[in-house]
Amino acid sequence: MIKRKCFNVEEFGSHQSCLACACIYLLGQLGSAMAEEIGEEFKRSGFTFDEEEEILKRCVTFCVNYNLKPSDIVSSWEVYYLNRPLDGSVVELEQMDGFLQHLQNEQKETVIKGEPDLHVYSSKDVDVILNDENEDLNEDILKTPNGKSQSLHKERLDLTPYTNGGLFSSGKPSKHETPFGQRTEKFVVRFNINSMPDMVTAEKEDNSENDEDAIIKKVRPLQGCSLTVHGSGFGLEPNCRFMYDKDEDRFNALDNRIMRHAKALAASGLYEEAVDPTVASQRSMFAVGMIYCDGEGHLNDKSILLQSSIAHSGGQRVRLELQNLSQFSIFPGQVVGIEGHNPSGHCLIASKFVDSFPLSATIDPILPPAKKIALNHDVQPINQSSTPSELSMIIASGPYTTTDNLLFEPLTELLAYAKRKVPQLLILLGPFVDSEHSDIKRGTVEMSFEEIFKFEVLRRVQNYAEHMGPDARVLLMPSTRDANHDFVFPQPPFDIPSDLKLQISSPPNPCILEANQAKIACCTMDILRHLSGEELSRNLTKGGTNDRLSTLASHILRQRSFYPLYPPAEGVPLDFSLAPQALDISVIPDILILPSDMKHFVKVISLGEGGSEEEQARCVCVNPGRLAKGEGGGTFVELNYFGRPDQINASVVSI
Repeated sequence: MIKRKCFNVEEFGSHQSCLACACIYLLGQLGSAMAEEIGEEFKRSGFTFDEEEEILKRCVTFCVNYNLKPSDIVSSWEVYYLNRPLDGSVVELEQMDGFLQHLQNEQKETVIKGEPDLHVYSSKDVDVILNDENEDLNEDILKTPNGKSQSLHKERLDLTPYTNGGLFSSGKPSKHETPFGQRTEKFVVRFNINSMPDMVTAEKEDNSENDEDAIIKKVRPLQGCSLTVHGSGFGLEPNCRFMYDKDEDRFNALDNRIMRHAKALAASGLYEEAVDPTVASQRSMFAVGMIYCDGEGHLNDKSILLQSSIAHSGGQRVRLELQNLSQFSIFPGQVVGIEGHNPSGHCLIASKFVDSFPLSATIDPILPPAKKIALNHDVQPINQSSTPSELSMIIASGPYTTTDNLLFEPLTELLAYAKRKVPQLLILLGPFVDSEHSDIKRGTVEMSFEEIFKFEVLRRVQNYAEHMGPDARVLLMPSTRDANHDFVFPQPPFDIPSDLKLQISSPPNPCILEANQAKIACCTMDILRHLSGEELSRNLTKGGTNDRLSTLASHILRQRSFYPLYPPAEGVPLDFSLAPQALDISVIPDILILPSDMKHFVKVISLGEGGSEEEQARCVCVNPGRLAKGEGGGTFVELNYFGRPDQINASVVSI
């Protein structure tokens, strides 16, 4: 029996019969535990707080109201963070109201997805109904929610062309300006790196020309560039067969990576021949193997395993102890050299850690003419013995349309910008028809995905190339997020019509290109984000770098692989039966392009253990960001390369 009513939680224990006290106490304990778990999830994903206690209280409320787990709330925050122009990784209290609106929209989309015939009306529907120009549509709109939705999509995807500045657009302009069209800042430089200040001329004036009514100036003539694609991934053809890989294919591909590293390290003369790390020995040994995680979940100090090759240990694994090392960065699938000893036969205690493929070694010679296909028939390749020439390029990565429509406005404005800047090479990386777009997911479009790509993307690019003249070069690299293309990685190129191939080319994903002697490596798989979720690192040395993005990008170069992570991240359709050599990076490229949902950057990364320039290799690593983020614009990169990675002018531009 409840004798008296008391809400003093501090006295709980002396009032064992007080049900109200018990409930309040238990709810408080539950909320504290959930807040702590949410905080740990945020910190594990690399976020910090400005007002931690208040933010976590709000997040606990969101979890309770929307029946979310701590991991769900952090995943939703990452989506919110990546689709808005938020700088840094600090979660601010003032952002919680916008985040709440995002959660409500997610819940609404979930309800609509579960009931396709349900339509949630908003102020946009009222605007359409009250629009005088759409009076003839009002009757159809009001009959049924589905009628309204279909009418809007018909107008959106009416691809009847009309000439307006040489670009394709919707046949009927909309009176309602989109959020992207309402933005006030256009083509603002967010970041700049300039190692050639004396090469800068009147380009500053070009960057300040944000007004569409700016005076038309005389455009400098376009200089052509040589363009070739190297053969490591050329086995990938459009419409090739895939999903035929077996366990044997995967095992052999991974074992070949280990053996390749072991031979290269031994051939460098800096290390001994690799031995079996599972054999007990008091003497120091050198072993080469692949990092694995012992069990499910992420790597930690107690779950690191090293698997050696078939030739050295029969593919057996041994526990790896890294406590004696002051600095390391590891992830599953990484091939490393370990110097240490194994006194018991059950644990290899490391004293030295080698995670880099020797700079002097090549995986597969990149230069033989038989292994590369010329994409350029009009401009002859430059003599390899001549002085490296300059190369100007614009690099952008999809999505190319905002989440609220399929008008491809960011792509249209990017091409208009490229017309003014006149780059020698325009690199457009997928996704183009993004499978994560809400209209694509719901299937509310009335055209096939291939037709959307052809009319909304390819025709715009074709008009750009025709406007720029025969020397214009455009590359279209697919992504596994492209709804109109094969969902496999490595990925074959787009099937470009033969009459467009002189100016518009599509390499496989990933691929190594060569333009004006500059080697350019590209991969549209978001390996940076995948590595960031699996990496385990320690840096106790004074003056050690804390630049995590540079560390993640350097893993790709040190491992000489476009996708060194294994097992792959969830949702990655990795197929080892389909040209596994396409994942190899045969030599250190001059420019490495890795589009990612992580923060945009342009960095010059140095590789090599020596201090002299002869023992160092440099590479320009670029993440252009996404051209469209949510309902607004994103970023792209404008890069001028002057023959060496340390001689560049580069800008990250917000569209």
